[in-house]
Amino acid sequence: MKKMMDLVVTENNQLNQSYCLIKLTTTDNSLLPDMLPGQFVEVKVDGSPSTYLRRPISVNYLDKEKNELWLLVQAIGDGTRIMYNYQKGDIVNLLLPLGNTFSIPENSEGQELLLIGGGVGTAPMLFLGACLKAKGITPKFLLGARSEKDLLQLDDFRKFGELYCTTEDGTYGEKGYVTDHSILKTASFTGIYTCGPKPMMMAVAKYANSKDIPCEVSLENMMACGFGVCLCCVEKTHDGNHVCVCTEGPVFNIKNLTWTS
Repeated sequence: MKKMMDLVVTENNQLNQSYCLIKLTTTDNSLLPDMLPGQFVEVKVDGSPSTYLRRPISVNYLDKEKNELWLLVQAIGDGTRIMYNYQKGDIVNLLLPLGNTFSIPENSEGQELLLIGGGVGTAPMLFLGACLKAKGITPKFLLGARSEKDLLQLDDFRKFGELYCTTEDGTYGEKGYVTDHSILKTASFTGIYTCGPKPMMMAVAKYANSKDIPCEVSLENMMACGFGVCLCCVEKTHDGNHVCVCTEGPVFNIKNLTWTS
């Protein structure tokens, strides 16, 4: 059930000049609502005259022991730049949780799952990996970035699965894009999940389709309202219709999109 809540910042770790990891908890010691991998929140950003609507941010991780919600934020506009500078103790209003979730196999036996993330699209892959690990499935993570400094939360990812990386400049892992990584040529998978820049996800989708591997993508369309009212986030489907990513996604099976046709 969606809730509007005031949460308090417990920590804001500025990972580099563009990314920060914000951790929040409830103001009254109540439990955070249950959340699922792939879901997102809408953050009300105060103090910005140009930020009229909430900002959609993927659920990066839900630490139930500490009752903390993690949000990985890339500072690219006025709203997210204000979030980048949140301080411990700041109160933030969120609408949560929103959207659907990735499909998690009921049976762990024989599952070889690959989770591919690029840029801030690595965020939902961490929570998904944690949930898979809890189900007895150890996934493989393939993370892509421009440079080593842009690869984030590597130690956290290693807690839940095997980690592989690419960088465009070759400063860490294999050089190139995620679809250039050798693991795609040497390993076989029963499922692929991905989130990141649209060209990257489309390339992953085409790879998965060519190998007949089930694949789900988490779209990063601008979801300004979270209710399907503003129509900023519509995506065309294979049957010629359009869907609101915020209400019918953000997770879609690639067979339902136009990317592989």
